[in-house]
Amino acid sequence: MPKPATDTPLMQQHNAIKQKYPDAILLFRVGDFYETFGSDAVITAKVLGITLTKRNNGNATSSELAGFPYHALDTYLHKLVKAGHRVAICDQLEDPKQAKGIVKRGVTELVTPGVATNDKMLQTESNNFLAALHFTTTTLGIAFVDISTGEFFVTEGNAEYIDKLLQTLQPAEVLVTKLDAQNFKQQFGLGYHTYLLESWLYELQYCTDLLLKHFETQSLRGYGVDALPQAIIAAGVILHYLKDTQHPNLQHITTLRRLDRDNYMWLDRFTINNLELINSPNAQGKTLLSVLDNTHTAMGARLLRRWLIMPLVQQHKIEQRLYAVQFFVNNKTIHNELLTIIKSIGDIERLVSKIPNRKVTPRDVIALAISLQSIATIKETYATIENEYLQSLLDTINSCTTISNKILQTIIDQPPVAIHKGGTIKSGVHAELDELRNIAHNSKNYLLQLQQQEAQATGISSLKIAYNNVFGYYLEVTNIHKEKVPATWHRKQTLTNAERYITPELKEYEEKILGAEDKIIKIETTLFDNLTQDLILYIQPIQTNAHVIATLDCLLCFSHNAQHYNYCVPIVQPNIPLQLTDSRHPVIEQLLPTGETYITNDVQLNADQQIIILTGPNMSGKSALLRQVALITLMAHCGSYVPCSAAQIPITDKIFTRVGASDNLSTGESTFMVEMNETASILNNLTTNSLIILDEIGRGTSTYDGISIAWSIVEYLQQSVHQPYTLFATHYHELNVLEGMYPNIKNYHITNKEIANKIIFLRKLAAGGSTNSFGIHVAKMAGMPNSLVKRATQILTQLEANDNASNSKAISNITPRQQEVQLSIFDTHSQTFDTIRSVLSTVDINRLTPVEALLKLQEIKGMIK
Repeated sequence: MPKPATDTPLMQQHNAIKQKYPDAILLFRVGDFYETFGSDAVITAKVLGITLTKRNNGNATSSELAGFPYHALDTYLHKLVKAGHRVAICDQLEDPKQAKGIVKRGVTELVTPGVATNDKMLQTESNNFLAALHFTTTTLGIAFVDISTGEFFVTEGNAEYIDKLLQTLQPAEVLVTKLDAQNFKQQFGLGYHTYLLESWLYELQYCTDLLLKHFETQSLRGYGVDALPQAIIAAGVILHYLKDTQHPNLQHITTLRRLDRDNYMWLDRFTINNLELINSPNAQGKTLLSVLDNTHTAMGARLLRRWLIMPLVQQHKIEQRLYAVQFFVNNKTIHNELLTIIKSIGDIERLVSKIPNRKVTPRDVIALAISLQSIATIKETYATIENEYLQSLLDTINSCTTISNKILQTIIDQPPVAIHKGGTIKSGVHAELDELRNIAHNSKNYLLQLQQQEAQATGISSLKIAYNNVFGYYLEVTNIHKEKVPATWHRKQTLTNAERYITPELKEYEEKILGAEDKIIKIETTLFDNLTQDLILYIQPIQTNAHVIATLDCLLCFSHNAQHYNYCVPIVQPNIPLQLTDSRHPVIEQLLPTGETYITNDVQLNADQQIIILTGPNMSGKSALLRQVALITLMAHCGSYVPCSAAQIPITDKIFTRVGASDNLSTGESTFMVEMNETASILNNLTTNSLIILDEIGRGTSTYDGISIAWSIVEYLQQSVHQPYTLFATHYHELNVLEGMYPNIKNYHITNKEIANKIIFLRKLAAGGSTNSFGIHVAKMAGMPNSLVKRATQILTQLEANDNASNSKAISNITPRQQEVQLSIFDTHSQTFDTIRSVLSTVDINRLTPVEALLKLQEIKGMIK
């Protein structure tokens, strides 16, 4: 019997490594390619759209094979990770030329959606968070880390608060225990990429020790988290996971920050979605972020995003930002000067995270030095800036002059993208490097000089220096001059007419020439590694500088918006009425055609006007008005000027919105059920300082049920001990009677004009309720067939005529639609009758003679034949 086929040493090595990473695609480096085998190859070929082949075709050990060139790793890696796969990168750990037997290989990095450092896998304007969640029966602990920036956040809270944080920070990957997997899906949904870990990792002492070792401290008290055991566990699990995925160099994670629930405004998932702060349901739709983001650095863009979804609630912090923005608005020269400098600063926050992992390139390092120089200029130029908050920011800047000077003295101004390409280090930095470069680049000149020198010294006028693969460099002397050859020369070959010699000096130079390029790369790499090692000591001050620049960028962005969009500075204080003068929607006004002016509105909410019931026609702008009040409130709490001519806004701890709804078919919930769930969440979590925005509550059920629910919600909000400010838009005009029943409920409507049976929306807010939604007019504007619109008008007329009857009786009294001949004639000859009307409009009946009238009638009769 033939022997069973066995795997090659290469496949044995592959299979042994694959066993350690069974749930990851293994990219196995073989020469100049990354190869995948078996099921990994099938997935890789499908995701990347590359060819799937077979290795050892026809043999028992044949398997699928797919691969790509090693230099294309950046191109393909992010596609695999974006598709939701974990990828283990297995590299050659030794020089194949020096290896005895099979080349030693090992996994150098495990890349997952939440652990990405490659620029192509990251979005510059948003963080890429990895989260870890720890469940207990009462409290949940959570931690977020962005390995690309070094930011590390932790906190504890109930499931609702954790859900808010998950919705706000949108982690790319969430770590939970296998036992909690189902619980996580039930509480937080299916919209997250999760990775399941063993429960033994979630042990307080183990996680505490990991954190203490990483931060090299004796206690976690300095980070303000020592009393948060569940958060500590979550943070420790993240550190364990990072090291388990081959990310041991985490020196850029320098601190742990606590996310205190009381420091930020509450925005639940519905509010973030309904207000379209970050994302729009329409592919081409604009968001508040897209309108406000006029930052000039990637760091500023990421921070602004976080400011918008985590607005402040502490008055002094809000005013710090507002006064800083006001300073820039009033000092345009400083604004413009600072902006010019900031534009030259790179993404040093992400750049510095590459240093510990040895992934930083010469171009990165030179960009870092230039950025540090610009930051030092800011500190020096504006050392005495006349704003307390800005001054405190600038005081925290570390100019890092020593390291930036060293970089600029060491690396050329325009270095190559990779150190192994050579030509990175400046001349004059290293004597041997300069000598080797001189040898490598000027070897011909040196040999010519040596030839002339030896010819002069020996008197051999025909002396030549040449090279062959046997002896290397040699001196060739014709037989006529061989008596003049010095004794120190060594003869290597005799020819018919000449002899060839070598000298110690020539041999030494030969070794230098032949090894110069390799030695140049080695010396440059060593010098560069030493430089990056020095940079590690500056990681924390550079990160501080990055935060200062990001903050300045956001404040300058707010200043720019205030000046270019005609925003005003809001007054933000506790327990004051909400009063917006000439308020505008910050997004919609940017979408208006050139020359069209946004219709402004004044809005007031106070003790006497706690709830506004807003009625008005469809498409008149009710929802836009509701949203603009919420957006203006949110912008003010971010420290931004607002789209008003004047604004005073109370400190608001929560904004709740219930605007629009859709079926949640994945969980079997109808539109109405979704609406009721969201509304219940609002009513159970509101406070005195909340702002409530409700739009069309109750429309997902029968009319009377809907009116009853909407009515009782308004009463509940009015009679609640908290009595939050509320804007309630509705089509149920029956709710207008509540104004007469409760002194702090006021009716308002969006005005309109009806001209020639057409509706014109004025988009202006006015006191009093509306009694008509003009739904049929809107249907006509939308292009509904004329016959359908006419039938709807008939039904409406009959319903209104039976208004005093019961609902079912009123409906039963509607007569069936008749196929009227006259209507059919008009539909067929509509153009003809338009012509007739035009003719009649030009006729002056008072001046017609009887004969002329008969002739005109005959003319019209001829038109309809």
